[in-house]
Amino acid sequence: MALEGRRSLFISYNGMLEPLGQTQVMPYLRELAKRGVNVTLLSFEKPRAYSDAGREQCAQLQQQLSASGIDWHWLPYHQTPSLPATAYDVLAGRRYAKRLVEQKKIELVHSRGHIPATIALALKKHASVKTIFDLRGLMAEEYVDAEHWRKGGVPYRITKATERRIFATSDAIVTLTERIWPIISKWDGLRDRSVHHSVIPCCVDLSTFGFSHEDRKQRRDDLGLDDRFTLVYSGSLDGWYLTEKMADFFATFLQRHPQGHLLWLTTGSHDRVKSLMSKRNIAEANFSVRAVSSSEVTSYLSAADAGIAFIKPCLSKLASSPTKNGEYLACGLPLILNAGIGDSDALVDVWNAGVLVREFNETCYLEAIDKIELLARDPEIRTRMRGVATQLFDLYSVGAERYAALYEKVLNN
Repeated sequence: MALEGRRSLFISYNGMLEPLGQTQVMPYLRELAKRGVNVTLLSFEKPRAYSDAGREQCAQLQQQLSASGIDWHWLPYHQTPSLPATAYDVLAGRRYAKRLVEQKKIELVHSRGHIPATIALALKKHASVKTIFDLRGLMAEEYVDAEHWRKGGVPYRITKATERRIFATSDAIVTLTERIWPIISKWDGLRDRSVHHSVIPCCVDLSTFGFSHEDRKQRRDDLGLDDRFTLVYSGSLDGWYLTEKMADFFATFLQRHPQGHLLWLTTGSHDRVKSLMSKRNIAEANFSVRAVSSSEVTSYLSAADAGIAFIKPCLSKLASSPTKNGEYLACGLPLILNAGIGDSDALVDVWNAGVLVREFNETCYLEAIDKIELLARDPEIRTRMRGVATQLFDLYSVGAERYAALYEKVLNN
C-alpha cells in the first residue's frame, strides 16, 4: 500500500473522551492505520480524564487504540484564564510533540485546528516534517462574530499573525467547505502559493445513523405523534444556533399544520425551550423536548419528517460544516436550513435535499413550509436523502478516503 510504514503525528486540542474525539477524530485515524500509517496521536484531555474513573477509561481507550495501530498520548487541557491557559498548553504541547517526533521519526504532522497547528509551527522549524493544517473554522473571525473579541484587538491580531505563519509553512490545507477556499486562498500566507487542498466536511458514520421503520413507530407512539407532521432540531440551544428564529419558524409552520409537532433533542435547558414555545402561544401538545444519549438520537430522528437548523450567518460560518446536516440526511430527513452557512446552499440548490430560508420573515417561512411539505410527500424521499448523505458525508467513503489521498499527495510529493 502507498502509505505502508509512513509515520504521522496527529495533534488534537479536543479530547478523545469527548464526543467530538470519538466521532470526528478516532474513526479517521483507525482508517489511516488500516492503510498502513503508523499513527501517533496527541490530544489534550479535560479534567474528568484525570479522575479515578477517567484514568481507567483512558487506559481502556489507550489499549483499544493500540490494538488499532494508534499510539495515543495525552496532556491536560487548561481552560482559564483563556489566553495564558492556551499559551501554556501550546508550550507544553511543543515540548511533548518534539519528543514524539524525534522518538517516532515522524514524517508528517497533522494538526486539527489552530492551536495544534501553532504547536506544529515549532516542529516545522526544528524538524524535517511535512504538515497538514486541518482548518476546522476561522478562529479569529469566529470569536469576533460571537462578540467575544474585538476585530483588531490583541487576541485577534495574535491569532491572525500566527495563522499567516501556519498558512505560509503548511504543505496541505483541509477545509470543511468548498465555499471558503476561494476566500482564504487569497489571504496572506496562501496567496500565490502552491499548496495541496482538500475539502473534507464533517462526516457521519452511516452504520450508526440511519432510518428505521421500527424506531419510527416506537418513538412516535411514545411521543403520541400519530400522523402529525413532525420537525426535529437536534443540538445545542442559542449561541451560533438561532433558537428564537427556529421557534418563529415553527409558529408559522402551525398556521399551515395546526397539528404539527416540533421535537427538540437537546441537553440544553428544557425551561428555555418551554419559554420559547410559551411566548409564541404554542401549546404543549405541539412540541416535545428530550435529552437523549448519542446512541438514541438516530431513533428519534427516524420519528421526524424533516430536520431544521438555523445558524447565525456570518463570515466565519462560511467555513462551517454542521454535523447535524449529515445526521439528518443519513436518517432520510429533508433539511430546513437558512442560507449562507458553509456549503448548505448547494445542498438545496444542487442536491435538492431540502429548503433554504433566505430571510427570517413570515413570507420566506411560508414559502419554505410549502416546499418542504411537497418534498416530504415524495415516497422515495428517505431513500434519496440517504443517498445524498452517502455521496457527501459518509465517514469512510468520503472522509477517510480523502484523508488517505491527501496523505499520499503530501508524503509522496
